[in-house]
Amino acid sequence: MSGIIGSKLNIRGSGRIATLGTDGQVLTSSGAGVAAAFEDAAGGGLDWQAVETGSTMTAVAGEGYWIDTTSNACTITLPSSASNGDEIMFADYARNWGTNGIVIDSNGLNYQSKDDTFDIEYGTDGQALHIVYSDATNGWIPVLDKTVAYVPSKTYPNDNGIFAYGEAGSATNVSNLVSNTGVMATDVTGVGTARYACEGTEFTDKGIFGFGSTGSDVSMTNLVSNTGVVATDTTGVGTARKELAALNYGGDKGIFGFGNDGGSYVSITNLVSNTGVVATDQSATTGSGRANLAGCEYGDTKGIFGFGYNPSASYNDITNLVSDTGVVATDLSGVGTDRGHIGACSYGGDKGIFGFGYPNDIPGDNVTNLVSNTGVVGSDVTGVGTARHALSACEYGQDKGIFGFGHNGSSTLSMTNLVSNTGVVATDVTGVGTARSSPGSCSYN
Repeated sequence: MSGIIGSKLNIRGSGRIATLGTDGQVLTSSGAGVAAAFEDAAGGGLDWQAVETGSTMTAVAGEGYWIDTTSNACTITLPSSASNGDEIMFADYARNWGTNGIVIDSNGLNYQSKDDTFDIEYGTDGQALHIVYSDATNGWIPVLDKTVAYVPSKTYPNDNGIFAYGEAGSATNVSNLVSNTGVMATDVTGVGTARYACEGTEFTDKGIFGFGSTGSDVSMTNLVSNTGVVATDTTGVGTARKELAALNYGGDKGIFGFGNDGGSYVSITNLVSNTGVVATDQSATTGSGRANLAGCEYGDTKGIFGFGYNPSASYNDITNLVSDTGVVATDLSGVGTDRGHIGACSYGGDKGIFGFGYPNDIPGDNVTNLVSNTGVVGSDVTGVGTARHALSACEYGQDKGIFGFGHNGSSTLSMTNLVSNTGVVATDVTGVGTARSSPGSCSYN
């Protein structure tokens, strides 16, 4: 089914198509239902009916309808006669209109000036529609055509970042805070077991570093407070491993994924609750086991793991999407230069970027690949900044990012590169803090 795509309504019929725009505003509600949100805006007064699950129904003026399309699409026939001011509302009861939408038959009357040779289709999850009859010329007109978000757009839009741990001739546990303007601070005395090849992710307004290697693989974690203070070690949960990736999902939780456990390249994941508790291993059998990959968020509440290394497949550009419930999807055919030892972060509030890395035998690269708000990875963008690998990246300022540290093939580095809220990578910023490779990073509020 076609229908609503973003904020546009497609009206089809007799081989023709008309596209009518709406304002496309997204409402976010923490408790108010679809009916309340839309009825309040429209003045209320409708008589809401029981949930409709059938494949067909006939609507009556002055009523509101919950339409549950879990099992099937629904064709809705409007009244055959109407008077100025008659109104009807429809709401996606189970957030399934994107799979099974609704089709409106205007039953002899016009619909937004189009006659009833057109079928009107709506197909966006969480959508609600309020139509009012005007006159014979324009007929029924949508006065509200909105999507109520499943969750707030991002529950905790974190302002600050932190890089920690890494390899600087030996394993270290120093950390460096990043301000909400992207300024890297000097070293903070380390807390927790010194290690490298760990990774970090945010949860709620806090963060967590996990796993890595001290020379031997570990599974310990260290929480980060909402003021950027790193806590002492928490006893590890899950398979000890290094060179893994981590990202935020669901707006307030995290996930560690993949890595090298010293004997094999795994696709194991460990979920992080919104209180920072790391869960036991769950096998991500849908994804190829690999290490030296990266992960970031997109679309506010989802994530993506990408790139990496596996001896049987060498460096690659495979990606795996992560749902807003933490489910890792099957491999997607890659886009961009095959590489590992890469960094990634989100930008713009709902998009992501992979950058830099180690492509085969070259000691470093500086190309980037943008990730859209639907999780589509773009082709290579010409690199800016010093080519390097074994770096990390995190968000700051709620909608911007920063790549930091790394190795250029001959020495460790402390330089950074800022990422704008449109995904543009800036030139090198002179390094602050201990030069090192393979740190972890995350954001916090």
